[in-house]
Amino acid sequence: MRSLASAASGMQAQQTNIEVISNNIANLNTTGFKRQRGEFQDLLYQDQRRVGAASSAQNTIVPTGIQLGVGVRTASVYRIVEQGNLQHTQSNLDIAINGRGYFQITLPNGQTAYTRAGSFNLSPQSQIVTQDGYTLQPGLTIPQNTINIAINTAGQVIATIDGQIQPQTVGQIELAVFPNESGLQGVGANNYLETAASGAPTTGNPEATGFGKTLQGFLETSNVNPVTEITNLITAQRAYEMNSKAITTSDEMLQVVSQLK
Repeated sequence: MRSLASAASGMQAQQTNIEVISNNIANLNTTGFKRQRGEFQDLLYQDQRRVGAASSAQNTIVPTGIQLGVGVRTASVYRIVEQGNLQHTQSNLDIAINGRGYFQITLPNGQTAYTRAGSFNLSPQSQIVTQDGYTLQPGLTIPQNTINIAINTAGQVIATIDGQIQPQTVGQIELAVFPNESGLQGVGANNYLETAASGAPTTGNPEATGFGKTLQGFLETSNVNPVTEITNLITAQRAYEMNSKAITTSDEMLQVVSQLK
């Protein structure tokens, strides 16, 4: 029975859907996290009576035909890159991006990663680094005896040094934007990598045309809405149960057939 395979594919699709939703909920408090959404496609159809086929010698045609589907499959898991809320932390090295753009991070293998998580710290060499110690590009070194760090909305890093009256601009934060942000590859630790789907990055300073601005003392929260995710979870659970019921019903029908004498 075709219904067994169709319902089984539905259960597999809803299992994937629940896994995506569960990951969203698990990252409810992850800085800069972007929620994901499962997208599904119907499978090929089997023609019992082809639509548009000739139904007589007088060239009359079949207006609708009979097409029976064979199930569903997961087409993609789409990342939704809408802006998260901004949380005030009062930390000098917490930086949020309000608008488009990603911070550029140098990984240990020399590769450039991209992130929206702006919770930075200072390394032993006084460089601005991520929580994993990866350097923020371009390398920004804070002078010794700095008593205050200010970062304006244009990404300029300004240090007030002990014994000096005038603050010094010690660096410039650059952001990267992509033609297709949803095409970035997530590699964990709040980092993304460029792919052929994302397109090549364009870099520029915050507040330039097409780029967001930097906000010191803020972090961007996850864009996961818990109410929406719980609603989606319930819907996916019920869909899974209905597909399971379809398998049970098909099994009972086969059992009736097998008992015919």
